[in-house]
Amino acid sequence: MLDKKKKESLIKKYATHEGDTGSPEVQIALLSAEIEDLQEHLNQHKKDFSSRRGLLRKVSERRRLLKYLDIESKDRVAALKKKLKL
Repeated sequence: MLDKKKKESLIKKYATHEGDTGSPEVQIALLSAEIEDLQEHLNQHKKDFSSRRGLLRKVSERRRLLKYLDIESKDRVAALKKKLKL
């Protein structure tokens, strides 16, 4: 789970306009950070299957959002993938 400061910094970095918290870019960035945290957790706790299920859910949600953003604007998704190193 992301702490409040890290979450706020990600929102500021990927927001498309002032007060933006729900754009696909922000949602994908937050999901990517949560996925990284869960991957670290699962490297230490290999038998934590409930966390593994949560990780798979977040990965599929991020994939859906990337597909939606790809339909809306190919430039935005390319820039986001470059920033997040996906």
